[in-house]
Amino acid sequence: MMSTKIALVGIGKIARDQHVPSIEASPDWELAATVSRHGTVDGVEAFTDMDTLLDARRDIEVISLCLPPVPRFAYASSALKAGRHVMLEKPPGATLAECHTLGAMAKRAGVSIYSTWHSREAARVGAAKEWLKNKRLRSLKVVWKEDVRRWHPGQEWIWDPGGLGIFDPGINALSIVTEILPDPVHLTKAVLEFPENRGTPIAASLDFAHPHGAEMSAVFDWRQDGDQIWTIEAETDEGTLVLSEGGATLSIDGEIHAGKDTDGNPLHGEYPRLYARMAELVRTGGTDMDLAPMIHVADAFLLGHRVAVEPFDW
Repeated sequence: MMSTKIALVGIGKIARDQHVPSIEASPDWELAATVSRHGTVDGVEAFTDMDTLLDARRDIEVISLCLPPVPRFAYASSALKAGRHVMLEKPPGATLAECHTLGAMAKRAGVSIYSTWHSREAARVGAAKEWLKNKRLRSLKVVWKEDVRRWHPGQEWIWDPGGLGIFDPGINALSIVTEILPDPVHLTKAVLEFPENRGTPIAASLDFAHPHGAEMSAVFDWRQDGDQIWTIEAETDEGTLVLSEGGATLSIDGEIHAGKDTDGNPLHGEYPRLYARMAELVRTGGTDMDLAPMIHVADAFLLGHRVAVEPFDW
């Protein structure tokens, strides 16, 4: 089967660390071009302007967008108007209205659009979802604490309105929660800690309502020194499940369940599975624009009590 030509837009840290290796390792794809003001990929045709790419390379069927959320809509809409399939790095846009508009545009154009949530593809998320399926949830606690200087060094856009701040990683946790829980939940309370000199929060505490009365909370913090913490603990009527390392490790009542396939090999990474899913959508003409994680983030900003904390500087 021939590979499909894809262009990668936005050659920053996440593109270099995850997107480029995943594309190059997949038989489904050929990285045919890039668009970036500054970044390039060795051996790949580089453009600095999206419209120039779309006009010059009409053989490229798929556009994968790795830009920050705020400028992404303009690039995505240009690609859709040009009849190209579109893959969106998380979050899929700066606002929910943008995302709904893009979904409608893709439908009118008859092309695929994919709102990716990479943490849903972590090794043990699927197993956690299956285990929770028929159990009664008593409580769920999310703790997502990491060092912003380590994971987003010098990236000023994350502190600007639309950049999400702590919800850039926090939305990863919410993407897992909305995937593994069999029942929908909604936010009831949020406390957002904003550095005095920044436009987005550095920490957040959230409470949720569960349809069967389970206690649910989440704590996100970008000021974590030492060990990074990405855990989801779910207590049920039949035991306690813990997803740790961002969904890579699963334990049930303290027993570790390894993330290996039926042959005992480690499971493939998150981004290769995203690109496999995109290939499937293109082949079948499908669309996947699940916005559930982003709804919770939007609700946090709507309901959130703002608390000023000490300034943040790199």
